[in-house]
Amino acid sequence: MTVRAFSLTYDYRCPFARNAHEHVVEALMAGADWEVEFVPFSLSQVHQEEGKPPVWDDPAKAADLRAIEAGLVVRERYPELFLQVHLALFRARHDEGRDLRDDDVIRAVLTRSGIDGDEVLAEVNEGWPRQAFRKAHEEAATDQKVFGVPTFISGDKSVFVRLMTRPNGDGAKSRWTVENVLDLMEGHPELNEFKHTQVSR
Repeated sequence: MTVRAFSLTYDYRCPFARNAHEHVVEALMAGADWEVEFVPFSLSQVHQEEGKPPVWDDPAKAADLRAIEAGLVVRERYPELFLQVHLALFRARHDEGRDLRDDDVIRAVLTRSGIDGDEVLAEVNEGWPRQAFRKAHEEAATDQKVFGVPTFISGDKSVFVRLMTRPNGDGAKSRWTVENVLDLMEGHPELNEFKHTQVSR
């Protein structure tokens, strides 16, 4: 049986990215046989004013990047804890209302996950996480025409998706939700935009 492989972009600032990533992680934890690449993508860069330097080179935007950079260090150094930290950073921003531009907030998330936050932030300060972040963002923007998060990428197809629900511990429902997204994007290229005029509550 072929393992389903896809990528998914994220920026911790986006609540819809939070929803999509929670569904993917919940499904993986429930046994979904997928190969998923989590691709960092900067909303600060997307919204940077014309004429301003790229956020990667703009000291005024450095704090906007640090949570994702810390996550990239975790993915590299503590891969077994990446998914836990990944969701914890989303929760800190959207459930707890914390400011992920604050190193103390990032450090607290890492500490709760059993990771030395000072060591991770020291690696962030070395600069390689920003280079990795920039490379991933620019490749997604150039190769796949990604403009936002969350964007699902499968082969040469990329689709920006807003999921309105969260998993609430239901791994089977999360798998069904994500599989439906992938089936639509892979099997129905003629469907370019499909948006409800009203949001059910």
